[in-house]
Amino acid sequence: MPTVARGASAQRPPALGPRGCPPRCGIYPERVSVSCARTPTRRAVAYAPRVELRAKVLTVSDAASAGERDDISGPALVELLRESGFEVVDHRIVNDGVAPVATALREMAGGFAGLLVTTGGTGFSPRDLTPEATLQVLEREAPGMSEAMRATSEFGPLSRGRAGTLGRCVIVNTPGSPRGACESLRALLGVLAHAIELLAGEGAQHPPETGGSTATSS
Repeated sequence: MPTVARGASAQRPPALGPRGCPPRCGIYPERVSVSCARTPTRRAVAYAPRVELRAKVLTVSDAASAGERDDISGPALVELLRESGFEVVDHRIVNDGVAPVATALREMAGGFAGLLVTTGGTGFSPRDLTPEATLQVLEREAPGMSEAMRATSEFGPLSRGRAGTLGRCVIVNTPGSPRGACESLRALLGVLAHAIELLAGEGAQHPPETGGSTATSS
């Protein structure tokens, strides 16, 4: 079970599962084609990753950090990641704001090879500063991932979330609502394993159906 730290750190659309998160979809290494609520049908790539899939989740919320409300989106992401073949090794809750989020991202990504997903702080309110904090720590941006996440919902343009890499860690920002967080993550499930492989230095073959024209990734 992941440690939660506060302060410091079927072909028809299925009903929503626990915590408002759509049920299983995009699971490695199986081929799945499921329509999720409010999400375009996506076919997961039948692709067996060559590296261990590990993930961490960071919930960004003043209220959840202070214990004034339950963290719902963080556990929903943990559940979805596990169902999708990831081992979730850490889940933390921090306050909104550039400094606390940037500090947590550096701590969680340091020496970590895998995926780091944040939830919360991507909107337009004065305290929504997760994208600014993320930009402070990213070495390289991955705008295609951000665009794919925003394309999942009619409210996607209101999310300012970023995505990119720090060392061998892929970092992605998702919205603070359970549905928005899960829909955003689902949009990337078909490519995350390959991205993690490439960061690990694996000369992996392009997954099937990606449209790649070369035998191996460079």
